[in-house]
Amino acid sequence: MKMAVLLSGSGRTLDNFHARIAAGSMQGSIEVVIANLPDALGLTKARKYGYPAFFAQDNGAINAILHEYGIELVLLAGYLKLYQPPVNLQRAVLNIHPSLIPSFCGAGMYGMRVHRAVKARGGKVSGCTVHFANEVYDEGPIVVQQCVAVDDNDTPDDIAARVFAAECEAYPEAINMVVARGIDSFWP
Repeated sequence: MKMAVLLSGSGRTLDNFHARIAAGSMQGSIEVVIANLPDALGLTKARKYGYPAFFAQDNGAINAILHEYGIELVLLAGYLKLYQPPVNLQRAVLNIHPSLIPSFCGAGMYGMRVHRAVKARGGKVSGCTVHFANEVYDEGPIVVQQCVAVDDNDTPDDIAARVFAAECEAYPEAINMVVARGIDSFWP
């Protein structure tokens, strides 16, 4: 399956994907990496790995690039904008969220904001959710969720580290499931 990675930051998830594909434990091929910020470290990493890498400021520019590369599955990897895919990819956008949806999700809930909210609420578990994205933040069909324990003494940074470790397992697992079963099998 031809995949594109959309990111806004450091590319930690791209690092994980690249390593897993190289090790043969993640299916699909990364055809292109796109960032909405021109100086995103993830673009530098993508080029180092040999992936075509582009800055694209809006959905139109992103979608033109995706069309050029024949993309079948879009992977949001720390992409901090609401992405609107072309019609042919509307059901083919996967996202990773750093909580167990439906908790701590929605507009404005990303990254450390989520982990601080879990800590402030006194959460005993957190985790991550890989889901198909639609036009509403964090509402598409769920593919994989993975829980992590939260200790009373954990800081938001501790929670973030544990959740990211879970993300590194859950996202490739979800991609493998989508490649094996097909995108349509996850939609009602």
